Amino acid sequence: MIRRAVDLWSQRVVPTLRRLAVPLRIGTALGWSVAALAVASTVFAAVLGWAEMLAIAVVCAAVLVIAVPFVLRSATYRVTVELASSRVVVGEPAAGRLVVRNVAHRRSPSTRVQLPVGQARPEFAVPGLAPDAEHDELFTIPTQRRAVLTLGPVTSVRSDPLGLLQRRVTWSEPTELYVHPRVVPLDGDTTGILRDLEGLPTRDLADDDVSFHALREYVPGDDLRHVHWRSTARTGVTMIRQFEQTRRSHLVVALSTNDAEYASDDEFELAVSVAGSVGLSAIRDGKTVTFLTPRGALAVRTAGQLLDELAGVETDPADRRIGEVGRSVVSAAASASVVLFVTGSAAPPADIRAASLRVPPTVRPLCLRAAPDESLSRRALGDLAMVSVPDLPALRRGMRAVTA
Repeated sequence: MIRRAVDLWSQRVVPTLRRLAVPLRIGTALGWSVAALAVASTVFAAVLGWAEMLAIAVVCAAVLVIAVPFVLRSATYRVTVELASSRVVVGEPAAGRLVVRNVAHRRSPSTRVQLPVGQARPEFAVPGLAPDAEHDELFTIPTQRRAVLTLGPVTSVRSDPLGLLQRRVTWSEPTELYVHPRVVPLDGDTTGILRDLEGLPTRDLADDDVSFHALREYVPGDDLRHVHWRSTARTGVTMIRQFEQTRRSHLVVALSTNDAEYASDDEFELAVSVAGSVGLSAIRDGKTVTFLTPRGALAVRTAGQLLDELAGVETDPADRRIGEVGRSVVSAAASASVVLFVTGSAAPPADIRAASLRVPPTVRPLCLRAAPDESLSRRALGDLAMVSVPDLPALRRGMRAVTA
């Protein structure tokens, strides 16, 4: 009799439980432990002929089977996550609303829903809902640090009273919350480093610009609009005007993200805010801005894009140091008027100087150094002006020191 019961368990009950659990992924750690105990008890009952072990197996199987209806009862929801704003400044709470609507034609069972926020997984209890009824939950997300937080997808969680089985269903798509760095507006004087250099001629020659340089003989392919007819008539040789390229208001910001160049996380946050403030002011002033990190260029065509990109910038000990970042600046600085290096207090001055030496001689290099434990100061490293910024409010005075 025991042998027949064991065979029945092995051939029918175990495969049925496996077919239910695997595709639905409803087994919890406790549930799998009970299932393992049932299998082990079955084996002992078959080998040793103990009726007690078979009884244990039957009890384990029974509780597992009884748990199945609790998780298989279905519900149909429409779930939305509404944020008051998808972009906030660090330190500002992000308010939102979770709305769960029953779109089925019958009453839905009570359940729990999870709304992942980054690595956190807060849960909300949803009561049973009549058809077309809805339940909402207000929530607030603290934003103590910059980040790009992924909210969702919202999942519902149903389980049996003993916690043996658990079923998760996804109800929404993920959405992103951007926590922007703090920035300060910079007045016209502080962005004067760009306007002071705008329109000044360089020694680079061009075929089309506003600064006339000299005449040269015509070469096939030259634009005939630049023919100097008076000289052509006098010499009998077609002469073309040649121009000097003039500087445009183009700012290149190179932000170091090497962990070793910052004394603390707060120092890096200050550096991001400093770089963001200067870049943001230049963009709003109508200037061209190129923003570089050791991992590549950021998309900064608009002020909003710049802040979104800076929300996700992080340090990494494997990133290149500021001295090596200077290599990436060379191509970006070809048409620039100013290159601004932003780094931390732990960056060696020799590395900062090495980065500035890679900048073309027609481009002005500057360095803003985040140094919370120091006072506002300016130091010259050859042709490079380096300003130590102790906090964000001091940035305005620091920029005035550079443009003075």
